[in-house]
Amino acid sequence: MHLCWKVWTVAALFCASVAGMAATCSSQAELSPQDRAALSAAGGRLAEAILQQDFSTLQAALLPAEASEWEGIRGAVEQAASLTKGGQVQFRNVYLLDASTLTAVADTQFFCSNASGSLTVTISMRTLPPGRYAVVLAEALGTAMDGQIGLILAWDGSTNAWRLAGLTVRQGIFDGHDGVWYWQRARLLARVDPWTAFYSYDAARYLSLPVDFISSPNLEKLRQEQAQIENSPQSAFPYSLPDGDRTWKIDGVSLDATLHQADLGVAYESTGVTDASALRTEAIAVLKAFLRAQPGLRANFHGLWAYAVKDGKRTPVMELPMAQIP
Repeated sequence: MHLCWKVWTVAALFCASVAGMAATCSSQAELSPQDRAALSAAGGRLAEAILQQDFSTLQAALLPAEASEWEGIRGAVEQAASLTKGGQVQFRNVYLLDASTLTAVADTQFFCSNASGSLTVTISMRTLPPGRYAVVLAEALGTAMDGQIGLILAWDGSTNAWRLAGLTVRQGIFDGHDGVWYWQRARLLARVDPWTAFYSYDAARYLSLPVDFISSPNLEKLRQEQAQIENSPQSAFPYSLPDGDRTWKIDGVSLDATLHQADLGVAYESTGVTDASALRTEAIAVLKAFLRAQPGLRANFHGLWAYAVKDGKRTPVMELPMAQIP
């Protein structure tokens, strides 16, 4: 079984937009007492296991079809320690997804409305087998980076229990600033510094939820605002950077939270140098030229990652805080 959430990371899981299928969603307020109790118990036990780095509990709860992914899961939970250590689990939302009427594996959308129908959240899953699933969103309250947890549970009929089918852990703040702060910052800079505004919207989205397969009216509004920025990097790539007698070519720039900081990853076309010192010198030249072209990024983000691209291969070179980039 190949599920959308098969890649286990501390960052986000991503599912592209998919066609609607025969499936239903029940939001937290609509759950029966029995389902609410069962999901709260299963989700609470797994979230607490993440906080406590309790690998035995996580492995025992793993859906059998995902057993081969255990080492990746374990590594993701280990990396999440700094985001959840010392926190207390608090549930944010629970969604019960019923795809039992599917006749085959399919890309599936679930439309989850509140009791009044005034708010609809869309959950998109790729290559989903028929069955019952749940998405549990929780927070690790009291942690330095406001850790957020996203769990995907699958109903295992053979054991009559909810089993772990996916997880992701993500921070809720960058350097003391949450998603609302970055959204407000993006609006403020949209006309005067479109590149900084564009990536501030990305940061706002990243910090809003621990997963990327959920869309809400609020996030859709954010997306629309970001798309309306004039002269943004949205259609700028490949981006040429003159640097003396040489021109660097940037293939793409994206938010990079690998170090739990508001960094940007810069993927550039390398000359092909392989010596570590020469590769570092090349990367610094690229990052310097990039900030010379977009100086507003220096004051609004923590640092830059350099990714050298050659013959289709992407190699991480280094991360430098802005103050260390000439």
